[in-house]
Amino acid sequence: MMGSSLLLAQFLCLLFFHSHSQPTHSSSNFSSSVQLCPGDQSLALLQFKNSFPMPSSPSTLPCYPPEKVLWKEGTDCCTWDGVTCNIKTGHVIGLDLGCSMLYGTLHSNSTLFSLHHLQKLNLSYNDFNRSVISSSFGQFLHLTHLNLNSSNFAGQVPPEISHLSRLVSLGLSSNSGELMLEPISFNKLAQNLTQLRELYLGGVNMSLVVPSSLMNLSSSLSYLQLWRCGLKGDLPDNLFRRSNLQWLDLWSNEGLTGSFPQYNLSNALSHLDLSYTRISIHLEPDSISHLKSVEKLYLSGCNFVGSNLDLFGNLTQLIELGLAGNQFGGQIPFSLGKLKQLEHLDLRNNNFIGPIPDIFVNQTQLAWLRLSDNNFQGHLPFSLRNLKQLSRLQLSANNFTSQILNEFSNLTELTELDLSYNKFDVQIPSLLGNLKKLNSLTLSFNKFFGKIPDNFANLTHLTWLDLSYNRLTGLPHQINRLTGLTTLFLSNNQLIGHIPSLLSRLSDLNILDLSHNFFNGTIPSSLFCMPSLQFLLLNNNLLYGHISPFLCNSLQYINFSHNKLYGQIPPSVLKLEHLKVLMLSSNDKLIGNISSVICELKFLEILDLSNSGFSGFIPQCLGNFSYGLSVLHLGGNNLHGNIPSIYSEGNSLRYLNFNGNKLKGVIPPSIINCVNLEFLDLSNNMIDGTFPSFLETLPKLKVVILRSNKLHGSLKGPTVKDAFSKLQIFDLSNNNLSGPLPTEYFNNFKAIMSVDQDMDYMRTHNLSTTYVYSVKLAWKGFEVEFSKIQIALTILDLSCNKFTGKIPESLGKLKSLIQLNLSHNSLIGYIQPSLGNLTNLESLDLSSNLLAGRIPQQLVDLKYLQVLNLSYNQLEGPIPVGKQFNTFENGSYEGNLGLCGFPLQVKCNKGEEQQPPPSNFEKEDSMFGEGLGWKAVAMGYGCGFVVGVSIGYVVFRARKPAWFVKMVEDSAHQNAKRLRRKNAPARNGGRRH
Repeated sequence: MMGSSLLLAQFLCLLFFHSHSQPTHSSSNFSSSVQLCPGDQSLALLQFKNSFPMPSSPSTLPCYPPEKVLWKEGTDCCTWDGVTCNIKTGHVIGLDLGCSMLYGTLHSNSTLFSLHHLQKLNLSYNDFNRSVISSSFGQFLHLTHLNLNSSNFAGQVPPEISHLSRLVSLGLSSNSGELMLEPISFNKLAQNLTQLRELYLGGVNMSLVVPSSLMNLSSSLSYLQLWRCGLKGDLPDNLFRRSNLQWLDLWSNEGLTGSFPQYNLSNALSHLDLSYTRISIHLEPDSISHLKSVEKLYLSGCNFVGSNLDLFGNLTQLIELGLAGNQFGGQIPFSLGKLKQLEHLDLRNNNFIGPIPDIFVNQTQLAWLRLSDNNFQGHLPFSLRNLKQLSRLQLSANNFTSQILNEFSNLTELTELDLSYNKFDVQIPSLLGNLKKLNSLTLSFNKFFGKIPDNFANLTHLTWLDLSYNRLTGLPHQINRLTGLTTLFLSNNQLIGHIPSLLSRLSDLNILDLSHNFFNGTIPSSLFCMPSLQFLLLNNNLLYGHISPFLCNSLQYINFSHNKLYGQIPPSVLKLEHLKVLMLSSNDKLIGNISSVICELKFLEILDLSNSGFSGFIPQCLGNFSYGLSVLHLGGNNLHGNIPSIYSEGNSLRYLNFNGNKLKGVIPPSIINCVNLEFLDLSNNMIDGTFPSFLETLPKLKVVILRSNKLHGSLKGPTVKDAFSKLQIFDLSNNNLSGPLPTEYFNNFKAIMSVDQDMDYMRTHNLSTTYVYSVKLAWKGFEVEFSKIQIALTILDLSCNKFTGKIPESLGKLKSLIQLNLSHNSLIGYIQPSLGNLTNLESLDLSSNLLAGRIPQQLVDLKYLQVLNLSYNQLEGPIPVGKQFNTFENGSYEGNLGLCGFPLQVKCNKGEEQQPPPSNFEKEDSMFGEGLGWKAVAMGYGCGFVVGVSIGYVVFRARKPAWFVKMVEDSAHQNAKRLRRKNAPARNGGRRH
């Protein structure tokens, strides 16, 4: 992707700024008789340049490399780089500062706007810090070319831009994503810019602009770029018929409708992109035949009428063809082999099946072939060997096996090869080490085994190497020869032994992921002085020893969790000024106090020191030291004292977990300032006071766990509208709460009332990296650690308190509830028949109360019910028969002397019961198998112990529903993808196909 982005950027800049240059105006043609640059304009340029300080950190804009503006005061400004003067008058008429590392706000009083003679202005690929486009641009009345692409502008496009009536080219694409063009401004622009030939508005919000108003644009228009503009409504088909239109890009306007014309299309159109719109395209001979002038055709994710792909084979002039995401199915048509001039072919995500047909005999120009996300299998076609120019080959997410690997030997021009998400179950073939021009190799998510071939050290052009999620056992001996490597993923393999110190010689390495392996020994101290390293992931290994001092300040992400490290956090870690993520959890021999120096990490977003051996007080500054801190997890340590009492307004906290410490005092009311908080776990501490009803003001709260504290008093009703409306897990068990059950809260649990089938996991969003939420819960009689929480998981646990009164009927509204535990209280009355409405319920525990009457027959319809405990109440009458009730054993009912029927030995009088023998259930695999993502231990003595023992057997036998099976899957797949996408270059200044 990087190469195409660079080419496109260069093309646009040349096209935009230089295509209409006149030699008589060029500063390069100056002679001794030419007037010098006027002093006021020279001074204005210097003052403009000096108004932008050099950025403190490297630019993220795609400039390779960025140009630093170097102008020398006292010299003729007409000789300065980027400055063009009129050969007769000396006036500055052109200014090209694209990719010049300008950073800061462009104010309306900038001296730039005193250069009234400007005809061409290029400020693209700078960073104006989300400032608005000044109305002062409207003063440049001589301007013919204005390029503000990729410059991080925001706000409204000023209507004064329409004053520039001489504009031939206008570029506003790829800004912050918050640049808006309102209908009034657009209509003025269309009305006044009558000479406009090039208009680039990609990424500008035009959601209020009516598509029909595009017809008012200049009839001279030849280039129109409107990708991802939020356009909605019907697009007139006459737009496609404009005689001068050569380039039309409407990519990713998903609300844009209409129909692509089936006749009388302009012969000038050479580039057409209708991908991810709802514009209808008819695949019929007549509708395809008039595309004879189109050389670059992108129709990914389109609304096709018909699926006659053979017709594309008639467009023999095509250079690029993109048809991804259309779910065509079947096989690739042989007619595509007639496209002899094709350089790019994208057929991803179409459900194509079978082997890839042998169609590449004549396509010797093909440089980029994308066939990912299909159902291909078998051999690659023999004709693939003819693709001597092929530089990028993407075959990921198919069903290929080892059979195809020998086909790569002739593809010596390959720079990118992606075979991830396939079914390779062999050693990595050494022939891949002969593809010496590779700069990106991705073999992840397969079953490659054995040692990585030693000749991989020959791939000296590699910048990206991803071998994660395989079964590899060894690294190349001379891995240090891969000196250009910037990204190395080796996670989730079977690598053993010490981490090679040779890795530290990869001086350009930006990301190193060795997580989820079997590395042992100490962490090489040389890893801590790599000058470019930003991401270091060593989690889930067998590493031990002290953490060495960090000698370089480049690290932004550190994850050493789940190892055997010991000692204290070295002070140098707390001085990494760019650090965003620090995760040292589950190193139980990491000890000492958490220093308040950690609050100096002003960019910290995630701090996870959980399940270790830290002691002392929680630094009070952690409540408000960083507006960016989103995750604070200190659970499972030996911390004491009070919870940090000050949480500042505007903070970003979303996940707050102090579970399993020795914290005292009350829950601080200032938590109401955490308006983004989704997860709160303060369980297993010694927190006192009444229930913190102020939590109901937090609008995004999904999880509240206050289990095993010293809370007391009753729960009053909500005082704000929609209190706890997004709550999914509510656990107040093992406290001293009293009074009736909080019926008013139940009526507000809207998120538990609707059945959510979302199979994703709770996680942070919009951070530099994702963080999947974890939690410890009382689950079906065991204490279970969920390393990830599925969004569909819903739990209500009020057990082991002193609640009184009846079970409210309103509980029957909570239809997505999976576990309900009201045991060990003093509840009276009968079991509500409305509980039969809880059709997703898997665990119901009402034991150790004072409930009377019969067991409602409605509970028989709970088809997912795996655990039932009604023991030690005053229930009577026959036990219901059928379905899941045939699987429950004596322990579910003991201590109810009035019950009778199966499975008890007590028979009911007068033949009330008609119990069949228990059904023969196929015994399922143990739920404690490898890879479940959670671990269970029996609960301790006291409240719930008998339940844990008596119902444990049912957990093993009962059928697991789909949501649980999905939860077993490893979310690391998605984490890896996000991390890689973050570092992947984008085409067209931020847009992706």
